[in-house]
Amino acid sequence: MSQQLVKKIASELNISPQQVSTVIELKEEGNTIPFIARYRKEKTGSLDEVQIHSILEKYEYAVNLQSRKEEVIRLIQEKGKLTEELQKSIQIASKLQEVEDLYRPYKEKRKTRATVAKDKGLEPIAEWLFQLPKEGSLADEALKYINEELEVHTVDDVIQGAKDIIAEWIADDANYRKWIRESTFRKGLIEASVKDADKDEKKVYEMYYEYSEPISKIVPHRILAMNRGEKEDILKISVQSPYEDIISFLGRNVIKKETFVRSILMEVVEDAYKRLIQPSIEREIRKELSEKADSQAITIFSENLRSLLLQPPLKGKVVLGVDPAFRTGCKLAVVDETGKVLKIDVIYPHPFKGERVEIQQKKREQAVAKIKDILLQFKIEMVAIGNGTASRETELFVSEILKETNKDIYYVIVNEAGASVYSASELAREEFPNLQVEERSAVSIARRLQDPLAELVKIDPKSVGVGLYQHDVSQKSLNESLTFVVETSVNQVGVNVNTASVSLLQYVSGLSKTVAKNIVNYRDEKGKIANRKELKTIPRLGAKTYEQCIGFLRVLEGDEPLDRTGIHPESYGQVKKLLKQLNMSSSQLGSNELKDKIKGLNIEETSSQLDIGEITLKDILNSLMQPERDLRDELAAPLLRQDVLNIEDLKIGMQLEGTVRNVVDFGAFVDIGLKNDGLVHISRMSSKFIKHPLDVVSVGQVVKVWIAEVDQKKQRVGLSMLPIESKETVKA
Repeated sequence: MSQQLVKKIASELNISPQQVSTVIELKEEGNTIPFIARYRKEKTGSLDEVQIHSILEKYEYAVNLQSRKEEVIRLIQEKGKLTEELQKSIQIASKLQEVEDLYRPYKEKRKTRATVAKDKGLEPIAEWLFQLPKEGSLADEALKYINEELEVHTVDDVIQGAKDIIAEWIADDANYRKWIRESTFRKGLIEASVKDADKDEKKVYEMYYEYSEPISKIVPHRILAMNRGEKEDILKISVQSPYEDIISFLGRNVIKKETFVRSILMEVVEDAYKRLIQPSIEREIRKELSEKADSQAITIFSENLRSLLLQPPLKGKVVLGVDPAFRTGCKLAVVDETGKVLKIDVIYPHPFKGERVEIQQKKREQAVAKIKDILLQFKIEMVAIGNGTASRETELFVSEILKETNKDIYYVIVNEAGASVYSASELAREEFPNLQVEERSAVSIARRLQDPLAELVKIDPKSVGVGLYQHDVSQKSLNESLTFVVETSVNQVGVNVNTASVSLLQYVSGLSKTVAKNIVNYRDEKGKIANRKELKTIPRLGAKTYEQCIGFLRVLEGDEPLDRTGIHPESYGQVKKLLKQLNMSSSQLGSNELKDKIKGLNIEETSSQLDIGEITLKDILNSLMQPERDLRDELAAPLLRQDVLNIEDLKIGMQLEGTVRNVVDFGAFVDIGLKNDGLVHISRMSSKFIKHPLDVVSVGQVVKVWIAEVDQKKQRVGLSMLPIESKETVKA
C-alpha cells in the first residue's frame, strides 16, 4: 500500500493517514463496512460507514488508475515510443482521463484520414511542415511525394495528406486537449432546442425548447432533464465552445515562429479542432456532466431512501391496512402487533361511472358497517391508507367513520410506492400464496406503518418513490449505492433473528441470501433460536461470518440477556466482569439501579481495568442501559390524522403540518393531506442561504408549512417553510 496514496486519500477526506491504512487493512482481512464501523472504532477512530465507504471507493479508484498506468506504459514501451518524460507524465497523472489523453497518440487507431496518408508515405512532408520552415517551396517539396502506385496523383493530394497527419498530431496532444476541455468548461454553453414538439404532449420539456446556460453553472437536475428529452427524441442538445479563444490558443502553440506555411497550418488548426477535437471534447464534457448529475441524483436518492428506511416504527399496534381503489374496491388487511395477518376483506365505498345510485348507496352502507365491525372486533389502533388511486376519497370515507365512532383511533397516509411491485413478486407469492395481489398490497401497507425498514427491504429500492430521474442514471452505480444504504440502515437498527424475513437477514453484515435462508429454515424446523451461540450450528455460517454478523442479530427472549443488545460476544467476558464488579447481573439490563451505577463509573479507570478501549466501553455501557435501543425511536413519529383536507379549504397564509414525501434538487414535496403533494421550493425553505434542500429537510420529517400558492384548476399547491401573510384569495 503506497504511503503517498494513503496520504492523498487522507488529505481529500480530512482524516489521518493512519485511519485510511487501518480501514484498508481491515477490509482486506475480510471485514464488512458495518462491522468495521460498529466494532472496530478503537482502530479507526470512530469513522462512520459513509467515511469508510469513501475511503474504500477512493482506494479502489486509485488501484484501478495505477493498474491502467502500468498497462499504458507497457503498451507504449512495446511500440518503442516510451520516453522518460512521457513515463513521468503518466505516473504523476491523477485522473484516468489524463492517462487516456497521454496514451491517445500511441493508441492503435482504426482507419483515419491520417493513417491513410501515412500509408501513402506522406509522414516525412508532414514533419517538414510541422517544423515551420522559413523558406522554400511547398509545391516543390510536395512533388517529391507524388506516387501513382500509392494513389498520390497531385501536389494537392500530397498537401492534403500532410495536413490530415498534422491535424491528428494536434488533436492527440494531451496538453492541448486538457486546455481546451478546461476552457470549454469555464466559458462554454450547453444549449437545448426543440427537435420534435409533437412528441412532448404534456409540454414537460417546454422550458428547454430554446435554452442556453453556461456549462459551469448548470445544475444536475437540468442535465438529467435535457438528457431525457434528447433520449425521447424531443430535444437536441449541443455544446457551444469559446471557438475564437481555442483557435487562437492552438495557433499560438502550433505556430511559434514565422514560417511561409503559416496560412496552411492555420487551416490545419481549424480542421483539427472542428473535425477531431471539438466532437470528442463535447462528448467528454457531456459525459462528465452526466456522470456528475448521476452522482448527485444517486446521492439524493440514497439520502431519501435512508430517511425512508429509518422512519420510526409504530410498535405494538394492531393496524388496519387499506389499499384504495374505485371499481375493484378497497382491499383491507388487519395485522396484529407482530405483523401477523388476522383478516382480509374488501369494501366498495366509492361510486364509479355507470353504476346505479341505489346499488352504490347499498355498497357504501355495507362498507361503513364492515369497517365499524373490524374496528371493534380487532380493537384497531391505527389505520394505514395507501396514497395511490382513490387515496383521498378513501381518507375522507375513513375519517368520517372515525369521527362517528368517537374512539381514539388515528389514520396515517402511507407512501405505497413499490407495494404493487412487491405484491406481484415471487417473494410475496411465497409469503402469501393464498392471497390476491391487491390483498398482499394491503398487508404491505399495514406493515409499512408498523416497521418501515422490515417491509421496505422486500422491495427493489428504485421502486420506493423517493427519487428523481432514477431510471436515467447509471443503474450499476445506483444499485451499488442503494444496496449500501439498505445494508447500513439494517445494521444500524439491528435485526430480531427470530422474526426477521430472508429479505431483512440478507442485508445483515456478513450474511448472504443463502445463509439468511438457512437461518429461516432452521427456525421453521427447530423453533425459536435460544441464543447467539446456537447460530454457529447453521449451515454455511462459519467463524468469520459469525464474527461479522452476530453483533447485529438480536435474540430478544433467549437464555442470554446480553444477546438482546448490540454488544458483540467477543466482549461478553469483559462485560460480565464489569457487571460482577457492580454487583449486578445480566438479567438487570436497563434497570434504574444499573443505570445509576454506570453513571458513577470512571470511564478511564474502568477501561484500563477491563483492558477495553474507552470508545468501545462507552458503546457497551449505553447498550447495558438501553438494551433494546432502536435509533429510530429518537426520530419524530409519523403525522397522525383524524380529519381530511380539501383544496377548497386552503387560504394563502394558512399554517399546516405535513410529511416530507420526497426531496429533490429544487425543493421538497410535502403531503399536507391533499390528493397531490405540495412543493416547497428551495427558496422558501430558510431565511439563510442553503446549498441543498437536504440541508433542511429529510423524507418522513414532519414540517410546519404555510400555503403560498393554490391553483385549483391544476390541483397544485405551493408551500413555504417561512411564514406567509394571510390572504383570502386563491387561484380558482
